[in-house]
Amino acid sequence: MTAPLSLFAGFGLELEYMVVDATTLEVLPVVDDLLRAVAGTYTNEVALDDIGWSNELVLHVIELKTNDPVPALEGLPERFQAHVRRLNALLAPRGGCLLPTGMHPWMDPRRQTRLWPHDGREIYAAFHRLFDCRRHGWANLQSVQLNLPFADDAEFARLHAAVRLLLPLLPALAASSPLVRGRLRGWLDMRLYFYSRNAARLPLVTGQVIPEPVYSRQAYEQEILQPLYRAVAPYDPAGLLQHEWLNARGAIARFDRSAIEIRVLDAQECPLADLTLCHAAVAVLRALVAERWLPLAAQQAWPTAPLHALLQATMRHGEQARICDLEYLRAFGLPHPCTAGQLWQHLCTTLGLLAEDSPWAPPLRTLLAHGPLARRLRRALGAAPSRERIRAVYRQLAACLHEGRLFIPPA
Repeated sequence: MTAPLSLFAGFGLELEYMVVDATTLEVLPVVDDLLRAVAGTYTNEVALDDIGWSNELVLHVIELKTNDPVPALEGLPERFQAHVRRLNALLAPRGGCLLPTGMHPWMDPRRQTRLWPHDGREIYAAFHRLFDCRRHGWANLQSVQLNLPFADDAEFARLHAAVRLLLPLLPALAASSPLVRGRLRGWLDMRLYFYSRNAARLPLVTGQVIPEPVYSRQAYEQEILQPLYRAVAPYDPAGLLQHEWLNARGAIARFDRSAIEIRVLDAQECPLADLTLCHAAVAVLRALVAERWLPLAAQQAWPTAPLHALLQATMRHGEQARICDLEYLRAFGLPHPCTAGQLWQHLCTTLGLLAEDSPWAPPLRTLLAHGPLARRLRRALGAAPSRERIRAVYRQLAACLHEGRLFIPPA
């Protein structure tokens, strides 16, 4: 058996994209046929080179993921980009293409959802019976999932404490889902809005999105997983859902692979943007784990409620969310109130992420200067966009994804 990787010794990435009709941009539920064309049989996962393709739950979403942990994030944007182009080439004869962002801008999940009908469908059917997956938060959401390893309980404790502190700041850079059913809503991150509510029938599934302050495997099992398994048991007599992945907090412990999986990042407009966000997140987590600004005991003492409140603020307002909690700001080395965007500027400057020789600096400067993709989309769409205006802007996003460039609307 291979020994678990230590902190920051490897990274696992999963990037989700919508498959849509290239002309109308309506969702196109053909991912099972797409995977069959590559594998020769219906399967929900294909391992190619170091990047694999897979499907979960619905037929219009495809996931690109590292087959094994990689030692560094550098070089990943180009490797994922090559697979984006390969997928688009396979989709073109089917009249389709990939579309980015955290949610389809006008999908009607009640009418358009098609669940995966092949091997593994029993698990999805169990989710559907319990939660009704023909809804936003199930059928209409695309995210980036960042997996970070830990070797033992001591490393898990350090990483989990740091992740809990960072989670509320991530939507300030990552929000990309301002539209629902063709209308701009009051939240920049509508994907997370629905995600945090999609299991309301069993509130223990998502909790407060920010995970509870537990710092050992035994405590995690006792305080998070076992209560969750007991809660779902009456609805899941076959035990299909009693696994770690039933836990849907914004970061979940995967003890089966000795990693913490961060789930609060919306999918961006291209792999370069996705990986830039992951690079920034990892840099801040490294500093927190090293106790650069705050001792471990103080990090671990943070209650969930104020972190959840800040997460709600960044989900709604993105980089413009105001942070007045001085104790929280001191955890990142800042002594005065500021916006979430200003805090990110401080972090990127302090940690040297904007150095001229860094390949991550140009896309990071774009995010800091122009705001998260949701902000840029609102700027491009206007206050009350028509369906044709939305379609035109999202065609630009499809081009950004295919070409591997960030979306910057005209001033």
